[in-house]
Amino acid sequence: MSKSRILCAALLALAGCGASPAPQFFGATRHDLRLDGIDFVVFVKGERAEVIRMGYLRRAARDRVPALMIRAAQEASGCVVAGPAGGLHRSPSLPGDTGEARFQLVC
Repeated sequence: MSKSRILCAALLALAGCGASPAPQFFGATRHDLRLDGIDFVVFVKGERAEVIRMGYLRRAARDRVPALMIRAAQEASGCVVAGPAGGLHRSPSLPGDTGEARFQLVC
Protein backbone atom coordinates (compact mmCIF):
# COMPACT_ATOMS: atom_id res chain seq x y z
CA MET A 1 0.00 0.00 0.00
CA SER A 2 1.39 3.41 -0.93
CA LYS A 3 2.08 6.13 1.62
CA SER A 4 -0.68 8.32 0.19
CA ARG A 5 -3.27 5.55 0.62
CA ILE A 6 -2.16 4.95 4.21
CA LEU A 7 -2.38 8.69 4.93
CA CYS A 8 -5.82 8.88 3.32
CA ALA A 9 -7.06 5.89 5.36
CA ALA A 10 -5.71 7.44 8.56
CA LEU A 11 -7.42 10.77 7.84
CA LEU A 12 -10.72 9.05 7.11
CA ALA A 13 -10.47 7.11 10.37
CA LEU A 14 -9.81 10.31 12.31
CA ALA A 15 -12.64 12.15 10.58
CA GLY A 16 -15.10 9.61 11.92
CA CYS A 17 -14.11 10.25 15.53
CA GLY A 18 -16.35 13.28 15.95
CA ALA A 19 -15.65 15.85 18.63
CA SER A 20 -12.39 15.89 20.55
CA PRO A 21 -11.80 17.78 23.78
CA ALA A 22 -9.58 20.82 24.08
CA PRO A 23 -6.19 19.99 25.62
CA GLN A 24 -7.39 21.28 29.01
CA PHE A 25 -10.08 18.58 28.92
CA PHE A 26 -7.88 15.61 27.98
CA GLY A 27 -8.82 12.76 30.30
CA ALA A 28 -12.34 14.15 30.78
CA THR A 29 -15.41 11.95 30.77
CA ARG A 30 -17.30 12.14 27.47
CA HIS A 31 -21.09 12.30 27.33
CA ASP A 32 -23.15 12.26 24.12
CA LEU A 33 -26.56 13.92 24.47
CA ARG A 34 -29.45 14.89 22.23
CA LEU A 35 -31.56 17.79 23.48
CA ASP A 36 -34.51 19.14 21.49
CA GLY A 37 -33.20 17.35 18.40
CA ILE A 38 -29.68 18.81 18.63
CA ASP A 39 -26.66 16.61 19.35
CA PHE A 40 -24.06 17.71 21.89
CA VAL A 41 -20.82 16.20 23.13
CA VAL A 42 -19.96 17.19 26.69
CA PHE A 43 -16.56 16.68 28.30
CA VAL A 44 -16.63 16.89 32.10
CA LYS A 45 -13.42 17.21 34.09
CA GLY A 46 -13.58 18.17 37.74
CA GLU A 47 -15.78 21.21 38.12
CA ARG A 48 -15.57 22.26 34.48
CA ALA A 49 -17.38 21.22 31.31
CA GLU A 50 -16.78 21.74 27.62
CA VAL A 51 -19.87 21.48 25.41
CA ILE A 52 -19.62 21.02 21.64
CA ARG A 53 -22.67 21.23 19.38
CA MET A 54 -22.58 18.70 16.59
CA GLY A 55 -24.00 19.17 13.12
CA TYR A 56 -25.15 22.16 11.14
CA LEU A 57 -27.84 24.62 12.18
CA ARG A 58 -29.18 27.55 10.20
CA ARG A 59 -28.69 30.92 11.86
CA ALA A 60 -32.39 31.18 12.77
CA ALA A 61 -32.22 27.87 14.66
CA ARG A 62 -29.24 28.88 16.81
CA ASP A 63 -31.03 31.19 19.25
CA ARG A 64 -32.00 28.37 21.60
CA VAL A 65 -28.55 26.73 21.60
CA PRO A 66 -26.84 28.65 24.46
CA ALA A 67 -29.56 27.58 26.92
CA LEU A 68 -29.36 24.01 25.61
CA MET A 69 -25.58 24.02 26.10
CA ILE A 70 -26.04 24.95 29.75
CA ARG A 71 -28.65 22.21 30.11
CA ALA A 72 -26.32 19.69 28.43
CA ALA A 73 -23.47 20.56 30.83
CA GLN A 74 -25.77 20.19 33.82
CA GLU A 75 -27.31 16.90 32.67
CA ALA A 76 -23.93 15.38 31.82
CA SER A 77 -22.25 16.45 35.05
CA GLY A 78 -25.08 16.35 37.56
CA CYS A 79 -23.87 19.78 38.67
CA VAL A 80 -25.11 23.36 38.26
CA VAL A 81 -23.50 25.75 35.78
CA ALA A 82 -22.06 28.71 37.70
CA GLY A 83 -21.02 30.63 34.58
CA PRO A 84 -18.38 30.55 31.88
CA ALA A 85 -15.11 28.83 32.71
CA GLY A 86 -12.25 31.21 33.37
CA GLY A 87 -8.49 31.18 33.34
CA LEU A 88 -6.82 28.46 31.30
CA HIS A 89 -10.21 26.78 30.80
CA ARG A 90 -11.99 29.76 29.27
CA SER A 91 -13.38 29.32 25.80
CA PRO A 92 -11.35 30.76 22.93
CA SER A 93 -14.59 31.24 20.98
CA LEU A 94 -16.19 34.59 20.36
CA PRO A 95 -19.15 35.55 22.56
CA GLY A 96 -22.35 34.13 21.10
CA ASP A 97 -20.62 31.14 19.49
CA THR A 98 -23.12 28.29 19.43
CA GLY A 99 -20.57 25.64 18.45
CA GLU A 100 -18.51 25.41 21.64
CA ALA A 101 -18.76 26.63 25.22
CA ARG A 102 -16.93 25.96 28.47
CA PHE A 103 -18.52 26.24 31.88
CA GLN A 104 -17.57 26.40 35.54
CA LEU A 105 -19.66 23.93 37.54
CA VAL A 106 -20.81 23.86 41.16
CA CYS A 107 -21.07 20.26 42.32
